[in-house]
Formats: sequence, C-alpha cells, structure tokens
Amino acid sequence: MGRRERSKRATADHLTAVTRRLTAERGLSGFTIDEVCDAVGVSRRTFFNYFPSKEAAALGVDPEEETQRFADEFLARESDGWAKVIDDFVALIIEHFETAGIDASGHASLVAAIEREPRLLLRFIGMTRERDRQSVSLIASREGVAPNDLRAEAAVAVISTLTRSAAERYLDPANAREFAPILREQLSALRAVLGASSPRKANQ
Repeated sequence: MGRRERSKRATADHLTAVTRRLTAERGLSGFTIDEVCDAVGVSRRTFFNYFPSKEAAALGVDPEEETQRFADEFLARESDGWAKVIDDFVALIIEHFETAGIDASGHASLVAAIEREPRLLLRFIGMTRERDRQSVSLIASREGVAPNDLRAEAAVAVISTLTRSAAERYLDPANAREFAPILREQLSALRAVLGASSPRKANQ
C-alpha cells in the first residue's frame, strides 16, 4: 500500500481498537462516538467516513473501497479453471490478512467486546454469511456461470472453512508461524485428500 492507504488503514485500526476497548469495558451504550474520536484524535465526520456505527467499528468492518479493490483484483486475474479460482482467492485472502495486520491481541479484543455485547456475535455471523454470498457472486461472475452455480458455492465453502481454520491456528497463543504457510499447507492437505483414490477403488 502507498502512504495514503497505510495512513487510512492505521486510522481505521485505531478507531476499531478504541471502540473494542470501550465496548469491553462499558458496553456499546456506555460510551459515545465523540469519546472514540477524542481518543483517536479525529472528527465525527472522519469516524463516519470509515464506519457507519459503533457496532461496525467494534467489528472492524473493511472499508468499502478495500472490499472493492479485492473484487477488482480477483476479476482482473484470468479465468483458467476452478483450481485457479481457489488459488487466486487464497492468494488475495493472504494479502488482505497481512495488510490488515490481524494478530492475537486484536482477536482477543474482539472476543472481549463480543463477550460484553453478545449481539455483536449475531452481527458478525450475519456479516460472514453476507461476505460468503458476495464471494459466490464474484466467482460466478468471473467464471461466467449462474450466480447459484454449485461449483462457485463449493469453492467458497472450501475457502471459508480453510481460512477460518488457518486463522484459528495462526491466532493460537502457542503458534509461532505466519498465516500464509498455514493456509497454504491446509489447502495442500485438502487437495491431497480430494486427489486420493477412494478406498473401494484402491482395493479393486
């Protein structure tokens, strides 16, 4: 990212960190957006340029333009079979993960905020489902298939499951490895399983 993008990311991260801390300490109704802005040193207008609400800031919703950048980069890669769909998506997820600077402390602060405000969990689940739906549509668009194509849905199911599993391993306090090799290793393991002969065929 360029200097401007890094600055915007830092501001968004700071807003999220403060909002999560205050949410964990007081609950969402226990503080105002003005308090968040004062702590970060930005105006209310700046806050709303990044997030539509305290709930969104606590969850760390991606800025719309970054989400669009992800979509543009994925669509810009040439279609070359369903295996490449997964490779391209995983590569961009890794890039996004590393750019976002996700770490164990940030994850812990999110968990603390959700424990204080359980309704955030429902919103988080809803966001995840919506992101999966958008991913299916994005893949279907690039591959020129129907929006409900089972292959697009299967690709997203695989990618989502592997990503969540890799994130859990990466955020484990005992882990010392980077996110990228963990995710790629899990993808390789899945392909080894899918490429193996079934027990019935092997015994014939």
